[in-house]
Amino acid sequence: MTDAAADTEGPLAGLRVIEMGTLIAGPFCGQILGDFGAEVIKIEDPKGGDPMRQWGRSLPKGLSPWWPVIGRNKKSVGLDLRTADGQAIARRLIGGADVLVENFRPGAMEKWGLSYESLAAENPGLIMARVSGFGQTGPYAQRAGYGLIGEAMGGLRYVTGEPDRPPARAGISIGDSLAAMHAAMGVLMALHARERTGRGQMIDAALYESVLAVMENLVTEYDLTGYVRERSGSILPGIAPSNAYPCAGDELILIGGNGDTVFARLCEAMGRPELSRDPKFLDHAARGTHQAELDAIIAQWTGGQRLADLLALLQTHGVPASRIYRAPDMLEDPQFRAREDIVELPHPVFGKLKMQNAFPKLSETPGRVRWPGPMLGEHTEAVLRDLAGCSEDRLAELRAKGVI
Repeated sequence: MTDAAADTEGPLAGLRVIEMGTLIAGPFCGQILGDFGAEVIKIEDPKGGDPMRQWGRSLPKGLSPWWPVIGRNKKSVGLDLRTADGQAIARRLIGGADVLVENFRPGAMEKWGLSYESLAAENPGLIMARVSGFGQTGPYAQRAGYGLIGEAMGGLRYVTGEPDRPPARAGISIGDSLAAMHAAMGVLMALHARERTGRGQMIDAALYESVLAVMENLVTEYDLTGYVRERSGSILPGIAPSNAYPCAGDELILIGGNGDTVFARLCEAMGRPELSRDPKFLDHAARGTHQAELDAIIAQWTGGQRLADLLALLQTHGVPASRIYRAPDMLEDPQFRAREDIVELPHPVFGKLKMQNAFPKLSETPGRVRWPGPMLGEHTEAVLRDLAGCSEDRLAELRAKGVI
């Protein structure tokens, strides 16, 4: 499924990553690194593999449509880490790697004899990214922690949703993805530091801290003023106008016109230039104070018009506006097509499948989706033969014992 050229593409070409762990937080970190050229060797339980192979709302042709995305650009090695043989082979593979990514509960790697200290003693340049619910230290370290727990503890869940309803969640596993992105950032920082020192280090990425990192001034605002940010639905209190407004045909349009000059342009588009001079809407603070009244005026204007007409008009006036995109909209949109945001790949079972491209875009060494998530154990023999020094007899022995 790969070729020599594919293994030398991207800014991380030449970097070898061993990915352990399951589900989203650790594997998405591996996906990011693989998208930009790293050789990512994913170690999976040979009996069933990563549960992401079976996850999803539907299973077309009996397979998860999630796995081709999060497993893309990786080589799959089926290896039982709960056996002494599996641990010894893993240690050998890690000894020749630059990066190790894992998201087991703290203590699991140590139980298998794969602590960072022991691995770094054999491979001093090793960078080990550890993703967990609460981090490797502290009184909560041993607690089970999925993404939703990190979202709750990091503050995101409380401020998400309508004010008169219980906290809502985003329609994706955002806590896991944020932890994965912070782990990937940590890997790149550690690689840069290794250029100076020659030594690797451990990255401790906690789910709740990764959510906390993007919570803007939530803590500081409370510390200085005592204000606890609450759920506010589709608006941010005091930021107006910035909301979803009704259109004809039960459609919605998002409009962001909270800057003074942008608001003036919005008023021109509405045929209500006097609104920008009204003391209630004259500046950012005034519009925030009269947010509900302003939103009602705009909603009355948008409510009788077609979405397409509004988008064209607001574009002409330089006012940020958008439809609320779904997957079909993305596949049809000319901006997505022009920037190749969606790629189509061959798949041995699905035939062809579409997925998001690698982001961000680099001008000289862009990332690329080279292949979708592989079959379980597809690369086991090649990797263990080439990188772990296993002979054909040894491979046969390991296979007979159920280690691979």
